[in-house]
Amino acid sequence: MTGGARDHDRSRPMDTARPPARNVILLVGDGMGQAHRMAGQLLTVGRAGRLAMDRLPHAGLMGTMPADPDHFVTDSAAAATALATGVKTDNGAIAIDPEGRSVPTILELAKRAGKATGLVTTCQITDATPAAFAAHVPHRSDQSEVARQYLEETGVDVILGGGAAYWYPAGAETPFPADPADPLQASRGTAGNLVARARALGYAVATSAAELHAAAVPRPRLTIHDDRTPTRLLGLFANQELFLQRTEGEGAAYDPPVSLAEMTGTAIALLARNPDGFFLMVEESAIDRMAHRNNAPLTLKGVLELDRAVQVALGHAAADPETLVVVTADHECGGLAIAGSDDPPYPYEPGGGLLETTMAGEDGPFPIVGEEDGFVMGWATTGHTAASVPLTAAGPGAERLAGVYENTFLFAVMAEALGLAVPAAGQWGANGSHAR
Repeated sequence: MTGGARDHDRSRPMDTARPPARNVILLVGDGMGQAHRMAGQLLTVGRAGRLAMDRLPHAGLMGTMPADPDHFVTDSAAAATALATGVKTDNGAIAIDPEGRSVPTILELAKRAGKATGLVTTCQITDATPAAFAAHVPHRSDQSEVARQYLEETGVDVILGGGAAYWYPAGAETPFPADPADPLQASRGTAGNLVARARALGYAVATSAAELHAAAVPRPRLTIHDDRTPTRLLGLFANQELFLQRTEGEGAAYDPPVSLAEMTGTAIALLARNPDGFFLMVEESAIDRMAHRNNAPLTLKGVLELDRAVQVALGHAAADPETLVVVTADHECGGLAIAGSDDPPYPYEPGGGLLETTMAGEDGPFPIVGEEDGFVMGWATTGHTAASVPLTAAGPGAERLAGVYENTFLFAVMAEALGLAVPAAGQWGANGSHAR
C-alpha cells in the first residue's frame, strides 16, 4: 500500500474475452487538473459547451501519490512511471521501482508485440513524462542517456519534441540559435552525437515544420528496405521547450515552430502504417510549466493546444474504431481554482454579514463565451498538488476507466486493451535490466 492505494497485479491474466484494441493514443496534459479543463471550456465554448477532451464518453478520477516515503505530492517522473508501468516509485525515478529495478513500460511491451511506437511532446522529448515510457534511469536529469536508450535499446519509431541540446555533444552547434543569456540553450549532451546515431539507425531527422510535414507524405517503396521511405522519424524543433516558460509579462511565449496537433497528426500517419497497430503518448507540457509560473493566459493556451491534439486523435479513432483514446494528466499544478469575475457576496452564510468572493493569486478576468461576465483563475501554489486528476476515454476498453482509482490502473487497462502479456515481477531481463 502507498498512501492508501494499492498497485494492481501486473502478472494477473488478461481478460481474453474482451476484444483488444489495435492502437492506443494516450494524451497527457502535464499538470492539468479539473479546473484547468473548466477554464479552457469557459474560454472557448462556454458553460453549455464541452472541450473535445470532455466529450469522450467515459470519465474517471485518478489518484497521483508516489511511493516516495518523503513526499506525498508527486513529480512528473514518478507520476509518468505509474502511468507507463503500473508501478509507483520515488520522485525523480524513470521507469524504475523503489528498489532500483527497471520495470517494463506499456510502450516497450507494445514494441515487443510488433506494434509501432511513438512519443510526442512540447517540452524536451527526453523530459520526465516521455522518458518514463521508453527509458530507465535513476534520475530524470540524465536526459542524454534517455535519448540514447530511445534509439539503441527501446527503438521508439517516432520521436517528436524539443530538447535538441541533449542530443548533441557539449559545445557542438545545434540547428537552432542559442540565446547566450540562457545557458540552458547550449548543447550539453553526454552520449555523443545522438542525431548522427539516429541517422545511422535509419531515422529521418526533421528540424522544421516543412521537414515534419514531408515525413508524413506517403511515398512508393521500391523495395522493403528502401531508405527513401523511412519508417522512423526523429523530430527536434528547439534546444529546450517549444515555448518560453516565464511569469506573465516577463517574456513568456508560446508560439512553437510546429504545433502539438501537427506533431500528433504526423506521428499517427507514420505509426498507422504498421498493420499490427501502435502505441502513442502525446504530452502537452506548457500547462504545467506555465502553471508553475502562475501564468494564466499561457496555461490556458496549453490546455487548448492539447485539445486540438485530442481532436486529431479522435479523427483517427473515427476512421479506425480499434483505437483507444485516453486523455488525462500526470498530476495537478498550481492548486488552480475558477470563480466568476462578478460573483455577488454570499448573504446567507452562517454568522451574518457578507462574505467577499475574491481569490488569492487571482488572474483575469477572462471572457466566457456567450456571457457578459467572465471568470477569474486563482492560484494556491507555484508547485504541484496532491489533487486527483480527471481522465476521459473512448474506444475499446474505455468503459473500464469509469470510476475512481490510482494512476497505476491505467497501465493495466491499456495493456489489456492491446492484449499485451505483462511479465511477472523479476522477469524483465537479467539483473533487473530491461533487456529486449
